[in-house]
Amino acid sequence: MDLAVIGTGYVGLVAGTCFAETGHTVVCVDKDSRKVDLLRNGEVPIYEPRLKELIQHNVEKNRLTFSTDLKAAVANAEVIFIAVGTPEGEDGSADLSMVLAVAKAVGESLTGPAIVVTKSTVPVGTAVRIRSAIAEVTDIPVDVVSNPEFLKEGAAVEDFLRPDRIIIGSDSERAREVMTDLYEPFNRTKSRMVFMDTASAEMTKYVSNAMLATRISFMNEMANLCERVGADVTKVRAGVGSDPRIGSSFLFPGVGFGGSCFPKDIKALLKTGELNDMPLKVLGAVSEVNERQKTVLVDKIIRRFGEDLSKLKFGVWGLAFKPETDDMREAPSIKIIEALLARGARVAGTDPEAYETAKRVFGDRITIEKDPYAVLQDADALVVVTEWNEFRRPDYRRIRSALRTPAIFDGRNVYNPRTMREMGFDYFSIGRP
Repeated sequence: MDLAVIGTGYVGLVAGTCFAETGHTVVCVDKDSRKVDLLRNGEVPIYEPRLKELIQHNVEKNRLTFSTDLKAAVANAEVIFIAVGTPEGEDGSADLSMVLAVAKAVGESLTGPAIVVTKSTVPVGTAVRIRSAIAEVTDIPVDVVSNPEFLKEGAAVEDFLRPDRIIIGSDSERAREVMTDLYEPFNRTKSRMVFMDTASAEMTKYVSNAMLATRISFMNEMANLCERVGADVTKVRAGVGSDPRIGSSFLFPGVGFGGSCFPKDIKALLKTGELNDMPLKVLGAVSEVNERQKTVLVDKIIRRFGEDLSKLKFGVWGLAFKPETDDMREAPSIKIIEALLARGARVAGTDPEAYETAKRVFGDRITIEKDPYAVLQDADALVVVTEWNEFRRPDYRRIRSALRTPAIFDGRNVYNPRTMREMGFDYFSIGRP
């Protein structure tokens, strides 16, 4: 099948590459010629495990190409995916300007009947607006499908190739058949297809992310309460998660969630509720708790060292919002580092993949090193923000000798409190006495 994927961001690049991996001919389109040239030269603008290798493999097999020519890509495509960004608007709603602009451009470029699929995260009613935008410029019949993505950054390729569900929103039997055929390679052992109307599919994406975010914020609040009452949130989490009605996923306490999805999607869903005269009070609390949680480590640092941090230096391990990505959008590390800088502290940070991203975010306001131990030299404390595997079993003696004060503030409960005590560290974690 010939496919066109409009947008070479995180979603479009993963989707286009994985479809090519199953034998389809895919053209990924982007108006950013610099990005297209980069991809043509074998470079990938984002870090995602396995993605670069799969892109190179499918380019070599002539199944995957990159272009700035939307008209040519659409003219030859049976299925066209819209995977452009929906950034947060000033009022918190999703900005659909790029989605609708692409829809219009697609309509102007069609040469025959086609299926237009929304991969972008969009609010309820967007499929109808896309259909209208296309109908304004062409009489060619088009089926509009909502096919939201459920990819975890750091495991996006694996999630796409081995999905736990594939949501298809459409009222067209023909479109459902084509989408079933398109996704057949990902359904070899059992069907993961879930069919519904477009509005329900659009809503499913937001509700899924809202539920996961709610679990995180709820457990973070319980972790903070555990500290107050002398309970251990690690044991509480194990006990709660053993209930099959609850499960253990997304119950790990920490310094809050970030990334391109949860924060933005929560605000968009809150706005949808507001526009429909339905205030979403639980979701509003989820967002408030998350923002507050991002400064929990700073509060612990102030209690340990005092409000004035001007004579202190902190080494930060982990800058990306989660492991296995270089994405720093809404990352807790930003809020933590900004709070330390505001109190006069010096900060040195490190991350296995977000090195260049951090340079763009902070400029020369902090020191950024590739060596985790280099950021600890003459530092007064280690602050762990992202739980990369390489931070889980460090050389504790080397940490101890590098730090001026043997203090560790662990925002992801990576280390064992008993080990920390035995090694002589002044250790602070989340929700543990």
